[in-house]
Amino acid sequence: MDVQLIERAHWGDLAGMHFAGLVRLSFEISPRLDQGQGLTNGFMTGRDIRGRDEQMKDCRSYVEQRNGLYVYTYEEPDTSAYKRQRMTLPDGRTVYRVVRPVFEGALEDLKRGLSPDGQRLDGLIVYDIDRLTRDNRHLEDCIEVVQHFGRPIIDITGTLDLLTDNGRTVARIVVATYNKQSADTARRVKRKHHALQQAGIPVGGRRPFGWRDDKRTLVPDEADVIRSGARRLLEGAPINAVVAEWNAAGVRTASGRPWIRSTFKVVFRNPRLCGYRSRKVHGYNEEFGKTYFNVEIVRNAAGEPVIGQWEPILTIAEWEAVTAVIGRSERHGLDLNSRKYLLSGILRCGRPTCGSWMRATKTTRRRTAPPGHFSYTCPSKAVGGCGGTAILGQETDEHIVEAVIAKYELEAQRREAVAVPDPWPREQEFGQLRQDIQELTAAWRDRKISAARYFALLPELEAEEQTLSREREDWLARQYPDVGQPLSLRSDWDGLTLAEQRSYIKRVLTCVVVLPAGGGVRGRWNPDRLQPVWRTE
Repeated sequence: MDVQLIERAHWGDLAGMHFAGLVRLSFEISPRLDQGQGLTNGFMTGRDIRGRDEQMKDCRSYVEQRNGLYVYTYEEPDTSAYKRQRMTLPDGRTVYRVVRPVFEGALEDLKRGLSPDGQRLDGLIVYDIDRLTRDNRHLEDCIEVVQHFGRPIIDITGTLDLLTDNGRTVARIVVATYNKQSADTARRVKRKHHALQQAGIPVGGRRPFGWRDDKRTLVPDEADVIRSGARRLLEGAPINAVVAEWNAAGVRTASGRPWIRSTFKVVFRNPRLCGYRSRKVHGYNEEFGKTYFNVEIVRNAAGEPVIGQWEPILTIAEWEAVTAVIGRSERHGLDLNSRKYLLSGILRCGRPTCGSWMRATKTTRRRTAPPGHFSYTCPSKAVGGCGGTAILGQETDEHIVEAVIAKYELEAQRREAVAVPDPWPREQEFGQLRQDIQELTAAWRDRKISAARYFALLPELEAEEQTLSREREDWLARQYPDVGQPLSLRSDWDGLTLAEQRSYIKRVLTCVVVLPAGGGVRGRWNPDRLQPVWRTE
């Protein structure tokens, strides 16, 4: 430890000493700009506290006026002293910390006495104590560097004095005061955002696809694209097919990028589409050790969804149906794998001792078989099948397609092509359960029941709510697409992609059982061997 450096810095003698400056930016970016792209794509508003160049200039001037040498600048982006992130320590403990990699790196360099570019480093200078830290834990890290490594950390304004015992005591008090100010600010901001949510007012950030920069007025072309995409999903089109259609048509996201599956699903899961005010809820996945966020509907004190102050694009029923079809997590979706044959993964061997999924195999080339002819066969015993069931492929495809189209036409006639699905039989029960949860919460907040009783009753009700919610989504996923099927499916069938055709089939069929041929007549076509298992059954 070089005590001499501390003593000289205390008396303002920096002759021959090498200092680095810590420049911490604090600013607001114009809400019209893309905040997700970093600092280079934005500009600072009039609320900039003190810009990068000014801080660096003042730090350099302070050092050079005292005959020191300014050798490096650590540039740290704006970090709130009150926005802590969850992390796991090496010993396995989970803690919340303000993450400042630039600050922590500067302290490590100071301990070694070398800057990132290899120059000698004797001390660190900042403009003011609040540019260094507003967190007592980080202040103690700085004090450790000064006391145990003999590296001075000073500020220009004189508020920060880590070079003496009295100065360190005052610094602890000042930082604690600043931390209290940050906590007060965080509380006011939280209260403000809650008020905005309850009023249905949109906030800053990138404009959502479908709306203009004011986040209230629709962009007609984009709104039509969303409506068309929702209609295609409800008609049975796979997500990947709709994404490909949008990209082929030149449709781009709000930030001007091509569409991908994940971005597409984020847009359609957002309750804003049907006019509901939403908010992001952050969570932590214990299994994978990662943070995540979900978008949930904002509800008022009565538990009713808050209506946003903007024009909706879809009806509530349409949005609920779309989210039920695409699912609320990445595990949902229909037939993401690439199939080459229409009924792969749909036909099952009908032998009582087997029941395996059948797969397509090309017919051995011979003069009687046309090019491209194939059969569906049960796998051999070596891979879990019986190897004893097979049926002609093309004829089976044609027969099942005719049965599926007839099924849709029959359903369309029965429902008379109405625009909404049948009501979920347990809708009233679901609504009553949610009301019970709201009343229980209200009773706890009003101190009519104890916290112990509230938290003992709540998990069971929430588990039942989650079960019913999933059942409702499954119901909508089955019902709504059936209602919205086009009556022209027969004439449109040949123009659909293979994935779309399989999607229509899998919406009405659980599987098709293929009975053994019997009588040794293996190659003869017999439609009676096919037993469709309809989902309605």
